[in-house]
Amino acid sequence: MRILLVEDEMDMARALTAGLSRQDVVVDHAPTLEIAEEAVRSGVHDAVLLDRKLPDGDGLSLIPKIRSSHPGLPIIVLSALGSSDQRIAGLDSGADDYLPKPFSIDELLARLRAVLRRPAQMGASLVSVGNLKFNLTERVASVDGVPLDLTRRELLTLEVLVRRNGRTVPRASVEEAVYGYDDEIASNTLDAHISRLRRKLAGAAVEIHAIRGLGYLLKAAK
Repeated sequence: MRILLVEDEMDMARALTAGLSRQDVVVDHAPTLEIAEEAVRSGVHDAVLLDRKLPDGDGLSLIPKIRSSHPGLPIIVLSALGSSDQRIAGLDSGADDYLPKPFSIDELLARLRAVLRRPAQMGASLVSVGNLKFNLTERVASVDGVPLDLTRRELLTLEVLVRRNGRTVPRASVEEAVYGYDDEIASNTLDAHISRLRRKLAGAAVEIHAIRGLGYLLKAAK
């Protein structure tokens, strides 16, 4: 899962990034509306966490722009402006949820799971490929009912391949799903993650193929 966090308070941004990263979430941080609008245009995010009081305006002004280009992209407003009228204004502006500050990381994760469970965003929550099952809501992969012990990067890599199983996923698309803007990616980093993932999938009836010059393909083994 890749999240766009629009937040100008650096301590809050660091705390949220750390908490979400521990739950296998890639976080891209935008401290202003201008940077956030540019990030949204990339189309790589699964949800937006949006502060209101930003240096260049009210975060709610970004919502119509998001809705015009990505109608189904979940948006959760995170704000110290937490009165009833302010929450209503946020929801009426098109946000999917409004979480007043302060809040716990566990509550934020629960809210994220809730908006991502909606059919417009996630479709089916459980994807099966051979005897591999991937629960997109709980973000757990298992083979014959036994959960796989995957690192954060391996889980993110498997998720993007499972979502498009049977189709070639461009290398750049995998990297966008797995790494944040600030991550330094060596030329062989993704290949190393794929290699380790193949070893951990040795008991699964699935195969990950490298399509030369294009990307990767996950499909059920014959």
